[in-house]
Amino acid sequence: MGKQNDKHRERARQATAGRTAVEKADAQVTAMVAPLRDTLTVRMTSAASEILDQPPLVALSAAVAVAGLATRNARLARAGLRMLASHALATLAKGAIKNRVDRSRPRKLLKDGDYAMEPGESEDGDMRSFPSGHTAGGVAVVRALAREYPGSRGPAGAALAAATAALIPKQAHYPSDIAAGTVIGWAAEAAVNLVWMRLEPHLPKGLATR
Repeated sequence: MGKQNDKHRERARQATAGRTAVEKADAQVTAMVAPLRDTLTVRMTSAASEILDQPPLVALSAAVAVAGLATRNARLARAGLRMLASHALATLAKGAIKNRVDRSRPRKLLKDGDYAMEPGESEDGDMRSFPSGHTAGGVAVVRALAREYPGSRGPAGAALAAATAALIPKQAHYPSDIAAGTVIGWAAEAAVNLVWMRLEPHLPKGLATR
């Protein structure tokens, strides 16, 4: 295990020679946590993190909105609609960036010693690491839910942090991919909230805060 880890760290060092300090740090962190990839904890957390993919998050947000509307629970309906709008904006933003940046996945770096981060429009999944879409969507949805249900911030935030952290030993993303996704999700939800507040006086009575 130790020799394999040393091999990964050396491969990461060579692949990112001449790169920025952030890229070098990303590669070294990836190499250091590589042995955790096949642990039970990471496998279970990684499986759970699939809820952060676009279809599950959209389905969850829509279900919350529909349940609120069906039961005439204005707070629940607002939460679902906020979640949908925030996720949509976060997805749009991360897609715009991802479609213009080619960055090789950590698994490609450790397996082949190949690393790139440059302007590009690759559709190869192994070249679409930046930013983390799972993180962007997850942060946007969790923050949107917490606008209506502040008590959810702690539990949902902790679960989200564990799920996104697992993406590193899973070799799906680098730490800076996740950091960028977090910023995108935060900004998307903040923008939706700003628009929501401006539109609130014109919302149907059933959705009004007061």
